[in-house]
Amino acid sequence: MDYEARLHAAPAGTIHAELVAIAMEATGAEHGALFVWDKQAEGLVLVHHVVGGVTVTLPRVVKPEGSAKAGIALHVYETGRPYLSLDTAKDARYTRYLIDVGAIAAAPLEWQQRTIGVITVSTREPRGLGGKQLDALAAIAEVAAPLLRRVQVDKLSRDATGRPLMIKGLSPAWHEVERKLELAAPTNAPILIRGESGTGKDLVARAIHWNSRRAEKPYIVVNCAAIPETLLESILFGHVKGAFTGASFHKVGEFQKANGGTLFLDEVGELPVMLQAKVLRAVEQGEVQPLGSNEPPDRVDVRLICATNRDLEGMAKTGHFRDDLFYRLSVMTLELPPLRSYKDNLETLAHVFLEQASNQYGKRAPRLGPSVLARLSAYDFPGNVRELKNTIEHAVILCAGDELALEDLPKPLQERSRSPVVKTKAQTLEEARESWLAPLERQYLTDLLAKHDGNVKTAARAAGINAVTLYRLLKRRGLHLGRAIRSDDQ
Repeated sequence: MDYEARLHAAPAGTIHAELVAIAMEATGAEHGALFVWDKQAEGLVLVHHVVGGVTVTLPRVVKPEGSAKAGIALHVYETGRPYLSLDTAKDARYTRYLIDVGAIAAAPLEWQQRTIGVITVSTREPRGLGGKQLDALAAIAEVAAPLLRRVQVDKLSRDATGRPLMIKGLSPAWHEVERKLELAAPTNAPILIRGESGTGKDLVARAIHWNSRRAEKPYIVVNCAAIPETLLESILFGHVKGAFTGASFHKVGEFQKANGGTLFLDEVGELPVMLQAKVLRAVEQGEVQPLGSNEPPDRVDVRLICATNRDLEGMAKTGHFRDDLFYRLSVMTLELPPLRSYKDNLETLAHVFLEQASNQYGKRAPRLGPSVLARLSAYDFPGNVRELKNTIEHAVILCAGDELALEDLPKPLQERSRSPVVKTKAQTLEEARESWLAPLERQYLTDLLAKHDGNVKTAARAAGINAVTLYRLLKRRGLHLGRAIRSDDQ
């Protein structure tokens, strides 16, 4: 396949993603990452990271100070030579990030006889990569370096460190959200984000602003449920001095603060009916009237993004939400799926939040052990991604070792038995069996692998099944082999 033609055809904004995709395809790797050097940060910035098919935009800067444990990517940058680690457990240069991997190949990206970045690929299993894959990666890096430089490496790294966290590819439903987001973000169309509490509506709103033409302009957030109804009009539209008792100064409203940029109205379903007409006027005509003002309306240019977990159509039918405002706000609607619909990728999400929490509290990121992962996988997370994030943060604060323990989890997750789930329809016998068997089988498999140090053949013999069947069961239950199940690495 002509990789050079693919890279040339890729839009400037996607060349880093295309480069990582090409590297993974050519080497058969499970994971891939692209680092570029940032002068201002004085380190390697991770600009694109794919973990088992999921794209993670969690910024990371690897700096030279810190010695040999700074990692393989920095070693390749400093030496300018390709590097292959067949077994990271025996490699002193290996530093874990997000997940444990068994084998890594890395190649420098060189332009005008200097290294401007590093491309890496990896597999969960040791010896999953070899010399042939390293040669292929080095050849791709040689072709890609001039193209990467053409799209401004410095800007690419600054964008990576400044962008909001967005995890892509979690499920088909998320793919649809991402597709619509990429198409709608560059426009000025209002967007309505819908989903259960905790599904990530604020993160999606920030991603829309970041990917819009207004990214350099203000991004203003108003939570309509958190502000008393009597103050909301003043907050949104401002007021003049003397407009009401206590109005001792002229206040600029949030619509005016967002002029030229984006205004995010969270919990828009809580917006009082009496204010909805003013919001509609601001959206449609770009006019805002401060409370108590007799002057002509102020002109504003604001892109509106709204979020809700309420049934706005039903509210419109009962008169609790203006139908004309609903239709205006929902020019484009994004439906965010609940966490329970993509729990196969819960491990990746948990590792992302583990890294975030560790950075926030100045701690070294502990490992996510098999018993904790099994407990997380068996829990329903009614609070969705927000609850998972808070759970991991709670565990990191309490963790005193190198690996999270069950005792570090919040109380609801320390209990093995889950609260009964109310079913909306009768289950078949097969569905009922699966709902009870899945968490038990997942726990059995994680314990089995941990007992046998992650050796699949030995574990399969102990379970009385062949290795192929065990691999199939692991895949079915969303479990992956890695350092977390090896007793000598825990």
